[in-house]
Amino acid sequence: MVGRSRRFAFADTAQQIVGGFLLAGPFVVTDEVWGLAVGMAWYQAVVTVGIVLAVGYGALYKADDDRDPDREAEVGGVPLRFVSLIVVSYLSVGILALSFDAPATLIPNHVDPPVSMRDQVYITLKAMSVGSVFSVIGAATADSVF
Repeated sequence: MVGRSRRFAFADTAQQIVGGFLLAGPFVVTDEVWGLAVGMAWYQAVVTVGIVLAVGYGALYKADDDRDPDREAEVGGVPLRFVSLIVVSYLSVGILALSFDAPATLIPNHVDPPVSMRDQVYITLKAMSVGSVFSVIGAATADSVF
């Protein structure tokens, strides 16, 4: 598609979903990711969110010369394709984590005594931030390649 801008469509989101789930899967069930999440401070989780945003934006708009974020449909001034990418990246990790019951299975390996539900949610969000670093790469690659 050299020289012309491609409109964002549902098929692009479907491609992002496939790529996001593909790369998220191995990290969601990795004991090391959950161990990292237990030990992470809140600001480290914020940094990983920043990494996801930077990698996602770079993969969509800096690595692909055919895409111009200024010519795409927007939501609140942010390109819809980018919004979709970030949502897909985090949701794919979250859905897989809950489907595999990863929080209940893997958090106890790193915490004794058992944690409260509130802490379990907090640790799960941190684990999602780690897994999304990889999920965004898969989602952006699938969006760009196909």
